[in-house]
Amino acid sequence: MRFLAVTALALLTVCCLAESRNPADYPLRIHIFSRSQTSFYHHEWLDAAKGEGRANLFEGSDVHGVDFNYDCEHKLRASFGYETYSARWKKPGKKLEVLFPVFGKTNAYWTCDLNTDVKDFTYTRGPRGMGSEPEQRFLQWMARHDYDPVHGKNVPTRPAAEDTPRPVAPHS
Repeated sequence: MRFLAVTALALLTVCCLAESRNPADYPLRIHIFSRSQTSFYHHEWLDAAKGEGRANLFEGSDVHGVDFNYDCEHKLRASFGYETYSARWKKPGKKLEVLFPVFGKTNAYWTCDLNTDVKDFTYTRGPRGMGSEPEQRFLQWMARHDYDPVHGKNVPTRPAAEDTPRPVAPHS
């Protein structure tokens, strides 16, 4: 009888965690650079949004580029600036559950599963559009700019004066 009670409690805990919308249960952070999507409507109501995109995934002290596709109940939004969304693995390396805020409502969230292809580089965006760079180089940039969204450092700082290049004086 005691075994059944412990098993029932364990199953209840797993079920509750699976349904959780608590950001504390989502230890990863994802920065979505781009996404393309098609929206499907039933009468005048959004029925689904399907698409694909590119992002950087912050996991502990690692960062990886990720290509993904999705089929969600709501439209997926790309990150604004350095904004990241909370996430957790459903199937490590293959399926990520992302927690998105319900815009206009405080502490309200919806989830979407992303089917992922984890890369061995990170994505970057610059004046010439999307690019990529080695993970180690991106981690060095994060350290110089005190940027670590997994640990609450959500906005990069300007590098110290000694990190910025000095202007070159024109020749006379």
